Amino acid sequence: MKTRVMESGTGEPLILMHGTGGHIEAYGKNIKGLAEDFRVICIDMLGHGYTDKPNKPYGIDAYSDHLLDVINALGLEEVYLSGESLGGWVAAWFAAEHPEYVKAMVLNTPGNVNSDPEIMARLKESTIKAVVEANYENVKTRLEWLMYDKSVVTDELIQSRYDIYTQPSYQEAVYNIVHLQDPEARSQYIWDPSWCSKIKAPTLLAWTDHDPTSTVEQAKPIQDMIPGAELTVIEDAGHWPQWEQVEEFNKVIKDFLKAPVK
Repeated sequence: MKTRVMESGTGEPLILMHGTGGHIEAYGKNIKGLAEDFRVICIDMLGHGYTDKPNKPYGIDAYSDHLLDVINALGLEEVYLSGESLGGWVAAWFAAEHPEYVKAMVLNTPGNVNSDPEIMARLKESTIKAVVEANYENVKTRLEWLMYDKSVVTDELIQSRYDIYTQPSYQEAVYNIVHLQDPEARSQYIWDPSWCSKIKAPTLLAWTDHDPTSTVEQAKPIQDMIPGAELTVIEDAGHWPQWEQVEEFNKVIKDFLKAPVK
């Protein structure tokens, strides 16, 4: 499958994965700083950005299989993972299914923590609207929903997302992308000790104090499911701490992933 990949830096590989409706540019502020310490590999996930968009519903297992294909195509044996929202959910699932590949991971504001039907319906509606009725205001509104400080949504970010959303292939793929906003589809991959207990990699949950999808209190059950998982809170940020609190986010990543193994 043709996959858009951006790389920078040398050292041990760190794969960064965006959220639902996202793309590489979600980490546009982080790559340079993280590349000082890692070989940063940022990908457009299955069906997203400029990666191929097969016509099938995208479940967590499909995203995980795509990640495995990327790792194998790049000839990597062991990686660090960091995923935001959907990317964090996929990273955790992948680490449970393929523990031999994951050295350690940071999951920030991961997806499916709060399966509130109202939030899911709103996310599905806003995602489809931003794509099918793509214009400056709709894309801006979708991006602002992610942020605590709405002023950080730049014209450049809006334009990059608009260019992606107006691809004819993306206009079709969006319905496969929002598959996981359906409660029945989500139920197959719900956070559960049955699979979370298989995670062997040291794991840090990086929450925020203004995440529109879940509260810090809702992080605790996830932390308890993943053996030895740690939790930190990045303040003054919404769903994209990597964008709103760049230095703090990069420091959290570096400090955890470079810490001596306990």
